[in-house]
Amino acid sequence: VQLQASGGGLVQAGGSLRLSCAASGLTFSTYTMGWFRQAPGKEREFVATITWGGTYTEYPDSVKGRFTISRDNAKNTVYLQMNSLKPEDTAVYYCAGRRALGSRSTGDYDYWGQGTLVTVSS
Repeated sequence: VQLQASGGGLVQAGGSLRLSCAASGLTFSTYTMGWFRQAPGKEREFVATITWGGTYTEYPDSVKGRFTISRDNAKNTVYLQMNSLKPEDTAVYYCAGRRALGSRSTGDYDYWGQGTLVTVSS
């Protein structure tokens, strides 16, 4: 199983980025997918999750209304659209997958991508 995250970069506060995570080696349409992030010196934290059919999504209050998770099962890809970015969104962003319902816990996910760095300047 391989999860390949991409799309990170440097953006000014208030800007937007879209992250992508391409999956291979698994039946993507049967996996719940999640995005997490880890800032320097901090624990990895939940950002978004989407169930296998894309009908249910969940976000923490810190990104709700600014970030949108979506998926394209035909392309085995999950996306994270990030708008109105803030300096506190700076982190390495990871995608993850699990064969169960959505979860906010890092320990509940079976597979992880390598991460992509997002830097938001003020």
